[in-house]
Amino acid sequence: MDFNLSPEEEAFREEVRDFLAENLPPKHERGTDFLQKVWLPKVREKRWVGFSWPREVGGGGGSVMQQAILKEEMTRAQAPPLGTSWMGLQWVGPGLIAYGTEEQQQRFLPGILDSEVVWCTGYSEPHCGSDLAAIQCKAVREGDSYTVNGQKIWTTLAMASDWIILLVRTSTDPDDKHAGITCLLVPMDAEGVTVRPIKSMSGVSIFAEVFFDDVRVPIADRLGRQGEGWQVTVMALANERSGISEVEGLLRSLDRLKALAKSSVRGGRPALEDPDTRRKLARMETTIESMRFNGLRALTRQLQGEGPSSETSINKLHRTTLEVEMGELGLLLQGNAGGLMRGAEPVPDGGRWQRMALSWPELVIGGGTPNIQKNIIAERILALPKD
Repeated sequence: MDFNLSPEEEAFREEVRDFLAENLPPKHERGTDFLQKVWLPKVREKRWVGFSWPREVGGGGGSVMQQAILKEEMTRAQAPPLGTSWMGLQWVGPGLIAYGTEEQQQRFLPGILDSEVVWCTGYSEPHCGSDLAAIQCKAVREGDSYTVNGQKIWTTLAMASDWIILLVRTSTDPDDKHAGITCLLVPMDAEGVTVRPIKSMSGVSIFAEVFFDDVRVPIADRLGRQGEGWQVTVMALANERSGISEVEGLLRSLDRLKALAKSSVRGGRPALEDPDTRRKLARMETTIESMRFNGLRALTRQLQGEGPSSETSINKLHRTTLEVEMGELGLLLQGNAGGLMRGAEPVPDGGRWQRMALSWPELVIGGGTPNIQKNIIAERILALPKD
């Protein structure tokens, strides 16, 4: 990859930086209405929400490199999100652009771009976890609609969502389980849909179980053809993991962890001078840098017109490991205070590392567990036998 940006790309980076300097106040100066009433209207007007989407569907028509620049600068500046319909922007929208009908695009894309409609994802099930080929939530076609029965679990933000992109089984083929999977778009207030929140050990309820009892879904709300749900999903999850902007966030976390190590005492001296602590921090920094270059490799493939590759699973696996290790080291460095949560006076960083240590399931499970990523890497990159 040529790491030198073109004059047009350099000009775009400067445009983003100038916009941030003019429109992004420090965090302590952003009021409660800043996101919805100030920030989102401005970035939407710039067409930076859905920036890489085609202009004809309401996106910005930005290039792959411009998208990477935009995400990198926004993350570096700790800017608010470019839109709040996160799952809609990450994979529902791209799925609609690639597989949706014109009517579906006109119906659903504006709500995503304008941050008016929240989506959740109905993939995992209790008995199969991340093995999506084993799903059993069933949809039977009856005339111009499907009748859906079954259950999903670990559904992120289901309690606050308006719609769910749902994988269902429409046929059973013992020789090809993927061929019987279909993707449906279902309103969360449909009759027969029940949401049961799952409280995590951090005390919040980001995940939920979702039950479907004779839920009727019109054929018009099917995304892609019947039996094409696996292709839609593969494209969606690859799109989720293809960015490299997460590296900036991890570097900030590492800087804060180094500062904590400098202010903590171990054996009568700063923990940052402890050889074991230094080795752990060095390994984290090396891993983050490897993520950067692996992300650049994925970006190079995109610039060459290639589709997302299985190598994106490498960054997913690295990030999962890093989040867990950072949280655990943060608690270790705090000593006795590591067992305290926010609100307790001795807790450094307002309980940041406690929350990270308790919230890891959200990242580890989301988008495929570490074992799933390892299988993908082993089978599709290293060409090892299937597990």
